[in-house]
Amino acid sequence: MPSDGTSVSATNILQTYTMAVNIGNPPTTYSLLIDTGSSNTWCGAATAYNPTSTSNDTGSTVSVSYGSGQFSGEEYTDQVDLGGGLVINNQSIGVASTDEGFQGVDGIIGIGPVDLTDSTVSSGQPVPTVTDNLYQQGTIQTEMIGIYYAPTTHSGTPNGELTFGGIDQSRITSDVTYTPITSTSPASNYWGIDQTISYGGQQILSSAGIVDTGTTLVLIASDAFQAYMQAIPGSKVDQNSGLLEVPANQVATLQPLAFNIGGTTFKFTGTDQLLDQSLNEQFGGTRNAYYSIVSDLGSESGQGLDFINGYFFLERFYSVYDTTNRRVGFATTANS
Repeated sequence: MPSDGTSVSATNILQTYTMAVNIGNPPTTYSLLIDTGSSNTWCGAATAYNPTSTSNDTGSTVSVSYGSGQFSGEEYTDQVDLGGGLVINNQSIGVASTDEGFQGVDGIIGIGPVDLTDSTVSSGQPVPTVTDNLYQQGTIQTEMIGIYYAPTTHSGTPNGELTFGGIDQSRITSDVTYTPITSTSPASNYWGIDQTISYGGQQILSSAGIVDTGTTLVLIASDAFQAYMQAIPGSKVDQNSGLLEVPANQVATLQPLAFNIGGTTFKFTGTDQLLDQSLNEQFGGTRNAYYSIVSDLGSESGQGLDFINGYFFLERFYSVYDTTNRRVGFATTANS
């Protein structure tokens, strides 16, 4: 089956994905980090913003803090072209005057829920996201995004895809399982879901958390992480990388890590739980060691945001972000 919606390429830079976004007319191309965990779109971190005939300085300032960085600057509206005919008129963008934590990218394309833009702009108004505007301007018929990511060991590999307004059926090997946005706060402000995680058939967490392309690892609440670590004899957190090091003699006996979402179980094999060794040094580790891509969120469960299914999860499963029906979907792929 062909895809419904319009698909554009995404580039794997080994800890996250970026996409090329053209802003202005004539356009400047920016490499923007794809973030389902925030909702403002901004540029100017590396490549300077170039005002053109379509630029409008709104007179407002904009400021957003992230888990690992921040930016602040001026709000403009401008023409934003995502490729494939996905052109947005009068999209609110931030133009960074200061930023930290964004080496190697020009900014962010924020595709989280619109409420995350509350209080980010000095005018006090929420800022429609790129997806909101594609829908409101009639470019897509359903306000949803399908995301296909895939593992690679080479930075700059254009092996990902975002489908605006639909799902690329050619990428999935199962039906899509949908689950409603969780009612548990603060996860409910994001693409938040309820999920049960088990290791080797033993439940280690059943709670609310978020699906976030802007986070690299699979992060779980500290008590769940302790249970996971204790179930892998001899494993310990490596002081250099911060990753969980798995002893070589335990690699072959790693048990499945299962994520139950909406009644469907999505499984990580032992191999799926391990960082590809060719990437060890990039993550601050030692070349021949074995590291888990599951790590400690840094807070105990029961806080209302007890896990983050990040980039390494999304490389294994197709994900769907459906604003129209307030739900998140998952399906298996060739990488599952």
